[in-house]
Amino acid sequence: MNDMKSFLTIIVGLTMLAGQSFSQPIYTTDSSLVSFFSATPIENIEAFNSASTSLLNVTKREITFRIPIAGFQFEKTLMQEHFNESYMESEKFPYATFNGKLSDTLEITKDTIYNVTATGMMNIHGHDRAESLSGLMVCHKGRATLICDFAVALRDYQIKVPKVVFANIAEVIEVKTYFEFKPYEKE
Repeated sequence: MNDMKSFLTIIVGLTMLAGQSFSQPIYTTDSSLVSFFSATPIENIEAFNSASTSLLNVTKREITFRIPIAGFQFEKTLMQEHFNESYMESEKFPYATFNGKLSDTLEITKDTIYNVTATGMMNIHGHDRAESLSGLMVCHKGRATLICDFAVALRDYQIKVPKVVFANIAEVIEVKTYFEFKPYEKE
């Protein structure tokens, strides 16, 4: 009888360990800020978006983010209208997305800072392009913050700028992302 109890105890223990080993800790965006900046001698254009979302699967080392194009807010209303209607066609292409694989394993439960790189597919304006994005992941008290800056060349995503305003918009746009992650909780 004691042998049977020991055997059952070992089986239960192994099952619990296996469940922990194969669990997939998922983190989701708690808050975000995505901005872009276009610098030209004629005019600087800047916009901010706090409606973006991201998911991080630590076990699979996968990250994805989705940025609603119409969520960008500009200082000038006319710029925002032109951005959505003429350049980004946000009704036709409502989101910019990235789906990538992290190069390294993260341990979000440890307070540490990682230099991270994710390689995957970026989709902007309905066009896919392989991209490698680098950033900083700050892990503290079971949460994580990702800061990532990258450049987007308009021609890479077939974003057309009318010749009449071509000098007002940079050919390469600087993008800054900031995502705060918390553990995902099913509702």
